[in-house]
Amino acid sequence: MTLSLGGLYAAGFFAAFWLLAGLWAVGRGIAMQRRSAFVAAQTERLASLVEASPQLPIIVRADWRIEASERMGRWLGLDEGPRNFDELRGLGAGLDQPGHEQLRQAILGAQRGAKPFVLSLRPQGSARTIVFHGAAAPQAVGGPGSVLLWLSDATDGQQSLAQARSERDEALAAFAALSGLIEAAPFPMWFREPDMRLALVNAAYVRAVEAKSAATVIDGGIELCEPIAGTSASDAAEAARTAGSAQQRTVPVTIEGERRIMRVVDVPLAPEGGRSIGVAGYAIDIQELESERGAHRRFVDTQRELLDRLSAAVAQFGPDQGLVFANQPFRRLFALSAEDVSETRSFARLLDLWREGGRTPEVRDYPEWRQAHVDWFARAEASEEEWLLRDGTHLHLVAQPTPDGGLLLIAEDRTEQVQLAGARDTLLRVRTATFDNLFEAVAVFAPDGRLHLWNQRFRRLWNVEEHTLAAHPRVDVLMGGLADRLAKPNQISVVQEVIRAATLERTQRVGEVRFADGRHFDFASIPLPDGNALLIMLDITASRNMEGALRERNEALEAADQVKTAFLSRMSYELRTPLTSIGGFGEMLQAGYAGELPASAKTYVDAIMDSVGVLGRQIDNVLDLAQGEAGTLAVERAPVDVRALLDKALADAKIFADAEKMELAVQIAADLGSIEGDAPRLSRVLAGLLDNAIRFTAPVKRGGGRVLLHAEGDAQGVEIIVSDNGPGMPDAVAAVTEGTQAATQSGGIGLALARQLVAAHGGTMAVMSEKGQGTLVRVRLPRGG
Repeated sequence: MTLSLGGLYAAGFFAAFWLLAGLWAVGRGIAMQRRSAFVAAQTERLASLVEASPQLPIIVRADWRIEASERMGRWLGLDEGPRNFDELRGLGAGLDQPGHEQLRQAILGAQRGAKPFVLSLRPQGSARTIVFHGAAAPQAVGGPGSVLLWLSDATDGQQSLAQARSERDEALAAFAALSGLIEAAPFPMWFREPDMRLALVNAAYVRAVEAKSAATVIDGGIELCEPIAGTSASDAAEAARTAGSAQQRTVPVTIEGERRIMRVVDVPLAPEGGRSIGVAGYAIDIQELESERGAHRRFVDTQRELLDRLSAAVAQFGPDQGLVFANQPFRRLFALSAEDVSETRSFARLLDLWREGGRTPEVRDYPEWRQAHVDWFARAEASEEEWLLRDGTHLHLVAQPTPDGGLLLIAEDRTEQVQLAGARDTLLRVRTATFDNLFEAVAVFAPDGRLHLWNQRFRRLWNVEEHTLAAHPRVDVLMGGLADRLAKPNQISVVQEVIRAATLERTQRVGEVRFADGRHFDFASIPLPDGNALLIMLDITASRNMEGALRERNEALEAADQVKTAFLSRMSYELRTPLTSIGGFGEMLQAGYAGELPASAKTYVDAIMDSVGVLGRQIDNVLDLAQGEAGTLAVERAPVDVRALLDKALADAKIFADAEKMELAVQIAADLGSIEGDAPRLSRVLAGLLDNAIRFTAPVKRGGGRVLLHAEGDAQGVEIIVSDNGPGMPDAVAAVTEGTQAATQSGGIGLALARQLVAAHGGTMAVMSEKGQGTLVRVRLPRGG
């Protein structure tokens, strides 16, 4: 029983062992099955990935057998997948001979030297490009001597590459053309890198900055534009890049040593939506444009200033039919205000305003008339019209279209011309009536010598029939038939010559003829502005008779003048000789030649000598006055010191003024100099003026009278003024103005003599006097007499 239990234990242990072994085997089998399924799934997945990969793996064995999928055959254009290397080449498909051999040599290199390679081959009859990447295959993949090839379809990449190369070539060609264009550009161009440094400049830039080469400009950073208002060229380029758009500015630039006005443009460069790659720029010379603009502006200003000075009314309208300019006559004529001009009112609106103000003619259909005048802008030729306004004004309008589409309107006020045309007819009738009623005989001859106009006195003077003159005969025919009317018939040629000289030579001639009946006529030919000649004949018969009488009277006057001259000569001798004797005897008595005189006798002798002096001066005045009237007054010329002359006159006058208790005021300039004249006579002039002033003032202003002597000089002459506050003597002044005889009758002989003596020295004397206010005498003496 014990054995039985041990056997049972052993049997149970054995059974359990086998049960456990079975369970382990079952579990192991299940695990291996699962692992096999996983590996199969992974293998299938890897095969699918390889099949879906854009690259195709191929294994070339050492015996040149090929392991590849069916896709390789499709890529090479083969009917089925190749099994050995030689099947890669087919008839019209697969690789061509050179490509097949090139691949073989590459595989041999990989087998023998483990040298990887890359080949791009194109199958026959296909546009596909296949890239072969080859290298020695790993031992786990192909075994010894195997080569692993990776095939990729590079058709799209090659086409893109070819397109990129083509685009690159086109871009390079365009860039080369653009570079040539930039280099050949006649104006400066440049390119700045993102740091705003110059990277490219053209030849025009180099010439503008007077550099040796573009490299010199770039290395030296030579800028075309100098800083203006603190802004440099790089600052302006940076501002353009910041703004993201082209920026332009007009600045003065020195080009080849000459100051020019340039328009500089900075253009930021950046791919669409990308970062800026720099700033390009160029400069255009606008000096001539600015000069032309300035010249055009000055021309417009000058033209408008000229139009403003014209008497004709002128207005300019722009292409938009707005009023641009109107000169002063136009504003006055059409009552335009400054607001109308500044607001550039349209032509149609102005027509409405002018119609309301009565500055357009009255028309039946105004809208149609208005549109017809607005159409002036569209015409190619000028339009002219006559406007008759309500107030009787006649206007002549010229509308000239301008090349810019505007209009130049010129208005001329012809009201006066129309009135003159009406008055002309009246004047012609008045002229005819005037000619017929003139006292003179008048005839007008045309340039061809024919009689054009005449009056009735001319016809009656020559006793010619009306129908003969109405035929307008030539002067030679007319005068040839009138020779028998003259006392000397051959004098008719003189009349013809005078008329010919006026018509052809345009010179005025005069003459005199005597008719057979004893009448005398003066005649003259006068050239007229219209080319005609006016012949005037005046009856001087009475004048001739009077001339004879006057000639006889003149002879009598000449005889009387001779008697007057002889009388002056004798009077000079008869008056001066006794006076000289009396003066000489008186001086001898004063000197004691007749013995010592008592005091009373000396007083009488002194009185006699004073009377002799006064009488001598009066005789000299009378003789000078008479000689002045007779025209025989002789004035000696010698230098005269004006100050000494005035001092002497003042010394004599002061004694008289002190005796009359009058004030004698003196205002004499220091630089009077000298003049050319007769000192004694000038002394008498000054003494006479001062004496008259004191003499006429003293009785009225005794104790309060005042006489002023004022003298001043300049380079041309000396001016002397003698004034007083006496009663005035307007009658004597008027007498001096009228003449010596009137002056003598009114008692103004002193002023008359002074006027003659001053005039004899080439000077002038003016006298002003008002009753109760005094008298002023102004004498002006020239330096040269």
